[in-house]
Amino acid sequence: MQLNERHFPGDPERPAIGLHCMMGSGGLFDPLAARLGGLVDLRAFDFPGHGRSPGWIAPGDGIDLHTFVTRQTAGLITRPVDLIGHSFGATVALRIAVGAPHAIRSLTLVEPVLFAAASPAASTAEYDRLAPYEVAQDWDGMLRQFLGDWGAAGPVPSEGPKAERLRRQMRMVVDTNAGLMADRANILREGGLEGVDVPVMLIAGAQSPPIVHEIAEALAARLPDVARATIPGAGHMLPMSHPDQFAELTRMNLERS
Repeated sequence: MQLNERHFPGDPERPAIGLHCMMGSGGLFDPLAARLGGLVDLRAFDFPGHGRSPGWIAPGDGIDLHTFVTRQTAGLITRPVDLIGHSFGATVALRIAVGAPHAIRSLTLVEPVLFAAASPAASTAEYDRLAPYEVAQDWDGMLRQFLGDWGAAGPVPSEGPKAERLRRQMRMVVDTNAGLMADRANILREGGLEGVDVPVMLIAGAQSPPIVHEIAEALAARLPDVARATIPGAGHMLPMSHPDQFAELTRMNLERS
């Protein structure tokens, strides 16, 4: 599958990869790249079914979207790299770091939605928010709930290509949530996070759902070299809504490595 890739040229000796959120695209990193001024040579591809990439068709050999994106990302790494991830993309970055810590130079993670790291009660409550819509096959209702929960509320088109694409993406969200809640990739395995001995920056928005702060606390307790930052007034989509603060914190972490 040929995925659309964005390239933000910078220091060729400092490769970086940006990994966007579900229902987003590599364009999420446009504001960041503009503010980093070439500090890193940043690449960000659109996941299948997102941005300008083709729709997602599962390979049929048990590979889910998380595994597919992980493998695509790993294939871009030829030397130690800075990974910058948001939400779903941040969990992919964590998976790579746990699996191949020698390949990572730094991790900048905005609200990784690894729900399995939260308490069972919080994880179950998160699942239960969308489950009734799935049972009823009410994809438009689920879209409104999901976008409202994660700070991207707005009009949801009911007809046309955009509406159908959003519904397909919502089905993808449901499919990936199952793996993130059960940690199918075993990111949280014993000794895994403890082996990620590179600078990690965990960034959250003060107005984001409480579960993201619980996840960050659980991850920070196990990572050897971690900093945490909470941006006042920001929500889950802070890379777009608060680009200056996001860039400043990213730069700080890049300079630590």
